[in-house]
Amino acid sequence: MLCQDPLSTEWDCPLGSKDLDGKEEPWKGGAPLPPTGCFPGPWRQDVSLDCKGSPEEAEARAWTVYYYGLLQSCLQQAGLPETQDRSQAPRTGRPEAEVTLCILGSPSTFLSLLLEGGVQSPGNMLLCLSPAWLMKVAAPGQEGEASLLVSKAVSFYPGGLTFLDDFVPPRHATYFLAGLGPESGHGREAAELARNLTCPTGASAELARLLEDRLLTRWLLSQQTGVVVPATLAFTYRPPGLLRGGDTSPGLRLVELSGKEGQETLVKEEIEAFVHSEALGEASQVAVRLSGWRWRGQQALRLHLRVEPSAVVNTVLALLEKLEEEESVLVEAMCPPARLPLPGSPAPGPELAVRICAVVCRIQGDRPLLSKVVCGVGRGDQLVRHHNTLPRTLEVALAQCGLEEAAQVALLGQRIKEAAEAALAAVLALEAGLSVEQRGGRQVHIDFLGVDFVLTVAGRTLTPAVLKLNSGLCLETCGALEGLWAAPRLGRSVKEAAAAPLVETMLRRSGRHLMEGKQLLVIGAGGVSKKFVWEAARDYGLKLHLVESDPNHFASQLVQTFIHFDVTEHRRDEENAQQLAELVRARNLKLDGCFSFWDDCLVLTALLCRELGLPCSPPAAMCLAKQKSRTQLHLLRCPGPPWPATSLHAVACCPLESEADVEKAIDQVPLPGVMKLEFGSGAVGVQLVKDGPQCHEHFSRILHDLQGEADHPGIGLGWGNAMLLMEFVEGTEHDVDLVVFGGRLLAAFVSDNGPTRLPGFTETAACMPTGLAPEQEAQLVQAAFRCCLGCGLLDGVFNVELKMTGAGPKLIEINPRMGGFYLRDWILEIYGVDLLLASAMVACGLQPALPAHPRARGYLVGIMCLVSQHIEMLSSPSSRETLQALHDQGLLRLNLLEEALIPGQYEEPYCNVACAGSSPAEARLRLLGICQGLGIDRPNYPVAHFLSHFK
Repeated sequence: MLCQDPLSTEWDCPLGSKDLDGKEEPWKGGAPLPPTGCFPGPWRQDVSLDCKGSPEEAEARAWTVYYYGLLQSCLQQAGLPETQDRSQAPRTGRPEAEVTLCILGSPSTFLSLLLEGGVQSPGNMLLCLSPAWLMKVAAPGQEGEASLLVSKAVSFYPGGLTFLDDFVPPRHATYFLAGLGPESGHGREAAELARNLTCPTGASAELARLLEDRLLTRWLLSQQTGVVVPATLAFTYRPPGLLRGGDTSPGLRLVELSGKEGQETLVKEEIEAFVHSEALGEASQVAVRLSGWRWRGQQALRLHLRVEPSAVVNTVLALLEKLEEEESVLVEAMCPPARLPLPGSPAPGPELAVRICAVVCRIQGDRPLLSKVVCGVGRGDQLVRHHNTLPRTLEVALAQCGLEEAAQVALLGQRIKEAAEAALAAVLALEAGLSVEQRGGRQVHIDFLGVDFVLTVAGRTLTPAVLKLNSGLCLETCGALEGLWAAPRLGRSVKEAAAAPLVETMLRRSGRHLMEGKQLLVIGAGGVSKKFVWEAARDYGLKLHLVESDPNHFASQLVQTFIHFDVTEHRRDEENAQQLAELVRARNLKLDGCFSFWDDCLVLTALLCRELGLPCSPPAAMCLAKQKSRTQLHLLRCPGPPWPATSLHAVACCPLESEADVEKAIDQVPLPGVMKLEFGSGAVGVQLVKDGPQCHEHFSRILHDLQGEADHPGIGLGWGNAMLLMEFVEGTEHDVDLVVFGGRLLAAFVSDNGPTRLPGFTETAACMPTGLAPEQEAQLVQAAFRCCLGCGLLDGVFNVELKMTGAGPKLIEINPRMGGFYLRDWILEIYGVDLLLASAMVACGLQPALPAHPRARGYLVGIMCLVSQHIEMLSSPSSRETLQALHDQGLLRLNLLEEALIPGQYEEPYCNVACAGSSPAEARLRLLGICQGLGIDRPNYPVAHFLSHFK
């Protein structure tokens, strides 16, 4: 039997919910003194739990000591070392420039989150065991809001290492999450600390009040397609404000009473109609319970047979006397328990009861994502709740009940996923309509949710029904399951912690908080493919100032300050940098950083940063990376140590400025080779050359056709049209996008490219994440990182193009800026990491707030559209409308790379069309179908061939 609650007719109330006479009472807003002697252990008892300048009263001190012992017990049971006290040597740093993820609450509730935070952001995940370790200070210029300072905390690191730290000066919280349940020893203080903070906040008493109202959440979920909730009848004197005037649903009836007296007839009529209604289905029992903030945390319910409505009436009338405004008495159907296996199969043994809980998190784009599902199994005639059963996976729990068919288990898992994600989506939609006051602050948003389920049967279909929502119990239960494999002695690890998406969201919101209001100078506006920069800057609250050659550029109207300055003549970059520095000073711009995402302006940006004293990689490093032959020749002269030497990744090449250089290069570089522009971009003018005559012919053609910026704007001709010849290496082509800060690799994202249309090298197709084996992926990342370090690129977001050959990764070129084309969009969609924000943070001297191990949430496979091959489709208004409509519906991702449909001998891709999938094969098949339907696939542009690498 899979059931929601005990089949008991007795009230079951938690601590503090009954008075001495046994009468049930509401929760009064605080917990009693903690139990003593709960955690006898070998850990030290003389640690410093006092916070200087913030003495605690005896009761508060008792909770601090209790939570410290609870933390040590949790760590001990997980096989992790004891917390080390290093508070005698306070930690220093940059308190207003560091990511600080602060948790105030029970260690057992948040252990999964704390350990995952220690892995993803070492030393930045802090657990405060007492409100006295925190302090709110008024925020200048932000009326009614306060910053949250952390003076003392337990810091978490990889491997479960923890340290008790003091911070002098205090660290500024960039994200705050407090436990606000009735079991918390600091409920009132936590609620006050969480209210109206300047930093992102994951919980507030105001939002908790809404989520703990079972009537409100039941109404909310009953409106959602695909979410099943028990049929419910609610009695109230005055419904919650958000319910007044709201739509009703077939499964929920709300009866508003005019007073506490004389309601017997109405109550009796409503209950008799309810127990006889079809909405109850096959339920044989109904449960009566209280709903409202005062009654939160209580499991109190009384069960009655459906055929005995008079008993239900008596219970409801007794409870109505206790109600205040916005509280209610609920009569709800006990969902008929699903008996497994289904009727007709032999019984597996004694009936078992199962409780299912799911953790679902808000991810990039405010989308819900199911993180983990955990079950508890027990005897059918006993309580099955979070704290009195051992957690296990859905598969194991169902197998114990006799259901082992993989297809049925997978289908049920998918239904749970859809219902849990729909539940969070409904809560996020509700939250979006609330005022700042109703949320408890401008920065308060719900970032995760626990969803409790019961399985019932509709026809012969197993259906998960949502019982209630919670903020911590499901997370704690998932953490308990993860703890089974955490101990090193077992030699196993959990694939992904339930809290992993939540940590990523905390880091993402922290990065936004640190960058809000930052003043940045952007050099070069780019084209339509960089339109996202200005939209994202507004969303992040960045204050951008732009230097651009085109006085009529559309971005000139989207920035704080526009400086018209000719930046196209790059041979005068040093002089231009000095002039720009004077213009910045004359305008009294108070800049936090300066950066560029446009190839042509990277060296100028580095020179200007040096003039203004702003963070950036050295100009010499930018010059070295900008000139392709210098990059390769420099790396070839780096034989090591350390080993493997960077020279292993470099390729033989020779710079070309004259016909004589071509002849010399033919003798030095093995043919076939690749001839390209020394400072070019977008693969314009890149061609495979097989012999000497082809080398001379292509060199002469480029020198004639591409002489200056006007011949093909935006590909680097402002640096001249010098060329190089490099060895052609066989292998698959890949992009590696790196985030580097202080010479340390923070993140890397690898994508695969499809075969090009030889003899040209214009990109055709791509797939992300890579399909390479993990070892090969690691080789590519290390090769890209070593090449950047070898050139002196120590700070920034860099795009490195390589080939994976039989001899390992070989460098094609380094682009010392954020990846172009679709890469920023894809990485944001798949990993939730924004390279634009990371670039801006590095430019301000701030370490980007990135998870140490970003996790992919699916695959993208895309195809490039070219003017020469697709001009009929691209120039057709109906085709372009279809592309945009499919993009808006989420059926494909459209990235526009150019604005004008201008045919030419040297072309760049016009747009990229991509499809998502749970595997490369699924995404590839979807894309192939769309390309065939839209006419992108054609004899001279065989999409199936270009996608063949991604099978």
